[in-house]
Amino acid sequence: MSDLPSSHPHAGQIGLTGPVVWPEKGTLPLRRDLAHIDLAPRFLVANYAVPVPMQIGDAPAPLVRSTLEEDDVITTLEPGASFEALDVTGSWVWGCLGPEGPSGYVRRSAFP
Repeated sequence: MSDLPSSHPHAGQIGLTGPVVWPEKGTLPLRRDLAHIDLAPRFLVANYAVPVPMQIGDAPAPLVRSTLEEDDVITTLEPGASFEALDVTGSWVWGCLGPEGPSGYVRRSAFP
């Protein structure tokens, strides 16, 4: 294997160099099993997702840190707001407002 030239965009950027400080839940779109594809150079997780753009429907929708603690609201998304979906289930959509967050869960029923 040859060394990358110093002008290569990934030269010196990739490597397991030690522990990484894990951000607070609800900040970056990062879980232990899944992360936004833009975080791949910074965090090692099992899977990365390319976000799917979705729009909030006609009513405001809370973005929560956890599906178990729905009163832990990070922010309220206005009707028509853009949301980057990374994981969609029957009841919840996990995603973010952008690769730097915030991130959390929105009820699936909030989307048309």
